Amino acid sequence: MMHQGSLQTGVIDQVVIDAPAKLNFSLAVLNRRHDGFHEIESLMVPVSLYDRLHMQRCPDGEFSLEVIFAGRLAGELSHSLACDVPDDDRNLVLRAARLLAERANVEAGLRIRLEKHIPSGAGLGGGSSDAASTLFAASKIWNLDWTKDQLAELSAELGSDIPWFFAGSAGLVHGRGEHVTPIDGIPALDVVIACPSDGLSTAKVYAACEPDVQRRGEAASLTRYLQENSIRQALPLMHNSLQQPARTLAPSVDALLSDMAKYDALHPVLTGSGSACFSICRTAKEASQLAACLESAGWPYVCPTRCAARQMDKACLE
Repeated sequence: MMHQGSLQTGVIDQVVIDAPAKLNFSLAVLNRRHDGFHEIESLMVPVSLYDRLHMQRCPDGEFSLEVIFAGRLAGELSHSLACDVPDDDRNLVLRAARLLAERANVEAGLRIRLEKHIPSGAGLGGGSSDAASTLFAASKIWNLDWTKDQLAELSAELGSDIPWFFAGSAGLVHGRGEHVTPIDGIPALDVVIACPSDGLSTAKVYAACEPDVQRRGEAASLTRYLQENSIRQALPLMHNSLQQPARTLAPSVDALLSDMAKYDALHPVLTGSGSACFSICRTAKEASQLAACLESAGWPYVCPTRCAARQMDKACLE
């Protein structure tokens, strides 16, 4: 959801926009490409867990970023789960804003406050979602006539999974992540996300992964079963090629997945390259019970949430 504030009619001076986390309901690593990237096939689904960006036009052309930690990341967790979120040009938010300004010949800058709710280094796509939302909101503030497709194409220069966030829905992802087919009809399933306090290096996890060529096409089958609400048929296809490497590289991921299974999670799966894991649940009550068990077991971040459709162009005025 995007909220806009205006100084005068037709001129947007500031925007508040929510940037959703994502889950990989499936992730097959098919092979290594000639450009060094891996070819993947994935069903990615947005969930109702958001970072929030407050953005304001700076006429003097300056760019600034303030990062604050909120919700489940507030307090002690901000020193572990969120400690690697920079507030300088290493952050994708500033890099995205500067890239768009350069390509669109914009002289104005932006003052940005990033309210983090999504753990970093967890495979939940928080940084990528923040970048996509920055590009979209900045294009509104600067009154650009760029389409979402143009913004998505630009975003691929910053990260392979950023273009998916412009789909505004679940989507099948191919290539290195830049080819996206939006998907409708995925039910609003209850899910529980949990992650240990330590993150994982995406590069290291991919480097330790063996290609899963035999799983080509499974994401489309998984999508069909979910659209038909055939959860029993869908569960065996919820697979992540990076899960075993992540379990080997991070004992905490192995322990978390084992605990989720112990507490009768339906089919716990790693999302992205980790370290977050998730399980879909039959009901909100079941999700609440699983979350309570994981919290009582001492896991530092546990979040019951739901799959949710997100549309960047559905803005509402404040």
